[in-house]
Amino acid sequence: MKRGRLPLTALRSFEAAGRHLSFSRAAEELLVSQAAISRQIRELETFLRQPLFERHHRRVELTDAGRRLLGQLVRSFDAIDALLSELVVAPIQSVVRVSVEPSLASVWLVPRLDRFRQLWPDIDVSLEVDPRLIEFRSDQPELALRFSANATGWPRSEAERLASTVDSPVLSPALLASGPPLEEPIDLARYTLLHEENRQGWARWFEAAGVPPDAIPARGPMLADASLSKQAALLGHGVALGDLLQIGEEIASGTLVKPFDIDVASGAYWLVARSLRNLPEPAKAFADWVRSEFADSRRALGANA
Repeated sequence: MKRGRLPLTALRSFEAAGRHLSFSRAAEELLVSQAAISRQIRELETFLRQPLFERHHRRVELTDAGRRLLGQLVRSFDAIDALLSELVVAPIQSVVRVSVEPSLASVWLVPRLDRFRQLWPDIDVSLEVDPRLIEFRSDQPELALRFSANATGWPRSEAERLASTVDSPVLSPALLASGPPLEEPIDLARYTLLHEENRQGWARWFEAAGVPPDAIPARGPMLADASLSKQAALLGHGVALGDLLQIGEEIASGTLVKPFDIDVASGAYWLVARSLRNLPEPAKAFADWVRSEFADSRRALGANA
């Protein structure tokens, strides 16, 4: 096929929709309407004389032809993107862009950022707080810090495990002093339990503690993330199920109390990039610093994970 006939706009729309398996997410990425994405893909399918997606009620799946085309386009667009990034003149000021999940950013990373500035005063850190994993394209951050309960890798990227996440109940000393005695795990049922996103975390902890499911109170405030749960616990609003890596300093200082030595693994934190071996120098410096900070946090907890 002559290059002048290549439907480049339609191919770009298809590649984004294929990666996300979503026309709406593709529209968000390309800053166009969902209708425009749908139209471009229909025109491409007409051009190829075969469907590229199987359309269901609320989802789409790639056909065999769609998977073949997507694989080639992703490799080609990534190669073009990488070369253009090499050719762009680097800014005078060194900047590393990092995508971080909200709770990890506010509870763990931001309190430590000044340490990085002292080590690397010529590198500015640009934080983008977003729970969604990015694709590390030229207009996106070079690094991401992510939590995952199960995943150990993500498509078209490399991931390095930084630390395990271990949860345990914590509460303020004032609440512990004024509330019912905590002699056994079942005694927590007499306190207000602070839930993060859902009630599954507490269910796992009570199961590990040997508490029957019918004795677990199915109520308590539902908070969006770990930073809100930690803040509510510090204010004495209830008992939080805290990630020890994020609240280790509060436990060490006594502003939060850990009443039981029963900890439950809940996942891990990961350092993610398109290629961890080929990072720009500012990103490499930040990645090495993050590894060191996580190692210090693990040592402070006496953890080997």
